Amino acid sequence: MTQETLFAPGAELLAPAGDMEALIAAVEAGADAVYLGGKLLSARKNAGNFDAEDLLRAADYCHERDRRLYVTVNTLIRDEEFPLLEDLAGQIARAGAAAAIGQDFGVAAALRAMLPGLELHASTQMAVHNRQGVDFLRANGFSRVVLAREMTFTEIEDCAGRGLQLEVFVHGALCVSCSGQCLMSSVIGGRSGNRGLCAQPCRLNYQLEGPAVRVEGALLSTRDLNLLPHLQSLRDAGAGSLKIEGRLKGSEYVGQVTAAYRRALDALEAGETPEPDALKHVFNRGYTAGYGPGLTD
Repeated sequence: MTQETLFAPGAELLAPAGDMEALIAAVEAGADAVYLGGKLLSARKNAGNFDAEDLLRAADYCHERDRRLYVTVNTLIRDEEFPLLEDLAGQIARAGAAAAIGQDFGVAAALRAMLPGLELHASTQMAVHNRQGVDFLRANGFSRVVLAREMTFTEIEDCAGRGLQLEVFVHGALCVSCSGQCLMSSVIGGRSGNRGLCAQPCRLNYQLEGPAVRVEGALLSTRDLNLLPHLQSLRDAGAGSLKIEGRLKGSEYVGQVTAAYRRALDALEAGETPEPDALKHVFNRGYTAGYGPGLTD
């Protein structure tokens, strides 16, 4: 199935759900699909997340409203944890989820063996940022890639039309490192972001001293991504799924952000200009167009 046939009209709007309230808010606000984590093996371990029963409820809610459900399996998994992966695979199968999102090739291979019909999406934590990476994923059984957040519109366009759906983050918290490849929390406190336990040390205050400078503040804390003014450029570049970050956010935030992007996408479909400042009063750390789109193109 091609990107063009999957997302018509326009692009898929993909929203986060840390719990059932956030999932309902996302769907009611106009999300085409929702991504969530189980209680096991999720990169947002501190979110409410979904046990086996909750996952079934979430799936039923989405399927009754013709929405797609994706389950994150995006942590690094140790050998002794593979029984947990088998358990989660069973939950995914019973829920009838449309896809699993992963960052580990071993996990992807295991899921493919356990659930041959399940779509696999490559997490942004794989840091795929060029067409060679896209081709490699396609050859290895993935149907979608969540592209690295540092890519420009031109680089995204170079990856389009190669038989893989392209998903791009459009809103929410940014990691100070490249595509979430940060070990700072692990080194400082033994809480690895790649194990779902990032303590966000980048949000703390630090002091920079030099021969002629002394600066103190949240020096590593990034502004929040906001590509609401750039949706047409993203779609023109071939982004088929537009992803909102926020599985640690509450239902009010998820609902407000999803609704704003829904209105913007609908405006584009109607040939109208979206409201660029629709989210200025929603929680944010100040907005940025990110490392790639809006800055380098």
